[in-house]
Amino acid sequence: MSIVVVGSVAFDTIETPFGKRAQALGGSANYFSIAASCFAPVKLCAVVGEDFPKEHVEWLAKRGIDTSGLVTAAGKTFHWSGKYGLDLNEASTLDTQLNVFAMFNPVLPESYTHADTVFLANIDPDLQRRVLEQVHDPKLVGMDSMNLWINTKRSALERTMRCVDVVFMNETEARLFTGEHNIVKAARAIQAIDGRSGSLTVVIKRGEYGALCFRDEHVSFVPAFPLEDVFDPTGAGDTFAGGFMGWLDRHLARGEAANEALWRRALVMGTVMASFVVEEFSFDRVKRVDTHEIGARWQRLHRLTSFDGAVDLV
Repeated sequence: MSIVVVGSVAFDTIETPFGKRAQALGGSANYFSIAASCFAPVKLCAVVGEDFPKEHVEWLAKRGIDTSGLVTAAGKTFHWSGKYGLDLNEASTLDTQLNVFAMFNPVLPESYTHADTVFLANIDPDLQRRVLEQVHDPKLVGMDSMNLWINTKRSALERTMRCVDVVFMNETEARLFTGEHNIVKAARAIQAIDGRSGSLTVVIKRGEYGALCFRDEHVSFVPAFPLEDVFDPTGAGDTFAGGFMGWLDRHLARGEAANEALWRRALVMGTVMASFVVEEFSFDRVKRVDTHEIGARWQRLHRLTSFDGAVDLV
């Protein structure tokens, strides 16, 4: 199996209470690809400008990421500037320069069109559906969104959500989309828009407070991995989704049952992968991560959250 991801590859200028970095590599599809590639082959579809470094494209290829769908257009690469306060769960956007991304019309190479898993990173919901129309019978489709599309393209967003299996939202987006303050009620309301038999799986990302997965009537929760240093949360949600979808793709390819235990482990792996990216700017920390470190954090998170099921109240 393999994963097709469509989204942005960008430059970020980021300021946090702990430092600042200009022109750092970023972008939703970029972060997703690098996390997912730890578990499954990834095919990346995005657009960059003539200023995008070839060294990064070469690094993606070394990680086994297919960049046949990474198009270079005349102009500059998408650039986002943001600032975080001491509450690192939300960034304030200072500047957005779409540049070549403004005209992005994703066309998948033929080699991408038979992928079993598709992830639609945060782009216009009409473009997300256009991507799905190019893929032949995918087995698993996930998507992300943002406040902009909830506010400006609500109907298009709902149409796209009815075409996918998994929706990722952060808690602010979930509340905005549903009008529900309680996050459990919000997730159930999102599930209810699915017109197909069976309900939509909804993953709510809560930053330092962990993540929840709502699948049918089941609910899974994983706390955030406890870290001494949280330096830059940019890309954490996309990295989380990459770990989650990459883990599912890998194990479904092995013929494992898509039961609640598998989905819960995907939630854990998303959490583990996101814990690395926040420790330094951009991909600085992720570049040094190996399978031993991933396994060690998985085991540590298991020890932190595991407890004896027996309880004596007498």
